[in-house]
Amino acid sequence: MANFNGFPDDFFSFFKELKENNRRDWFTANKPRYIESVVRPMSEYITAVGPLLDRISPHYRADPRPHNGSMFRIYRDTRFSKDKTPYKTHAACHFRHVAGRDAHAPGFYLHIETTGISMGGGIWRPPSRQLGLIREFIADNPAAWEKLKKSAAIRKMGGIQGDSLKRPPRGYAADARHIADLKRKSFYLMTEADSALALGPELVTESVKAFRQAARLNHFINDALELPF
Repeated sequence: MANFNGFPDDFFSFFKELKENNRRDWFTANKPRYIESVVRPMSEYITAVGPLLDRISPHYRADPRPHNGSMFRIYRDTRFSKDKTPYKTHAACHFRHVAGRDAHAPGFYLHIETTGISMGGGIWRPPSRQLGLIREFIADNPAAWEKLKKSAAIRKMGGIQGDSLKRPPRGYAADARHIADLKRKSFYLMTEADSALALGPELVTESVKAFRQAARLNHFINDALELPF
């Protein structure tokens, strides 16, 4: 396994200062810090996770490239947001299914900021066709979905989450079995950890543990989308 010793202390110092100076001139002046304290160790983390992720499923990609890989860009999309600050104040990566091209594909996710760490898996805001297939698969396999939700791994992570419609989706009755889940627009599992975890090599083992727990949900989603797991 590739060597990952944790993020440096400056990882959190950088993001604390960025919160106070979220401007292009400050970021440009501190970009060498960003490369050294965020990008480089994140690439090392992704490389270290790769072979362990293969043991969960060979169909999820751990790509350590800073661009077009598993690492999310630091630049915010401000086109439709009232908040026009240009940079994210956290680091994150997404191990997508090989069939997916963006963050809306099934995957495993790690999010690190100064206040804590989130890690898990699932699918966030899939396009309407894929969302429809997932809902249809839940409706056609209610017992399997029930068993999944009641499994120890899922309950340990606090249950399946995801923002929801206010009303049942078209084609589903208000009293349909699992209607609360059928109304979801996302399906994911997350567990939380103290931010200090990021400073040591244990981040790899702990995050992979969370990915393994979330794998049952991803397996169900993959089946719904007719993707290999």
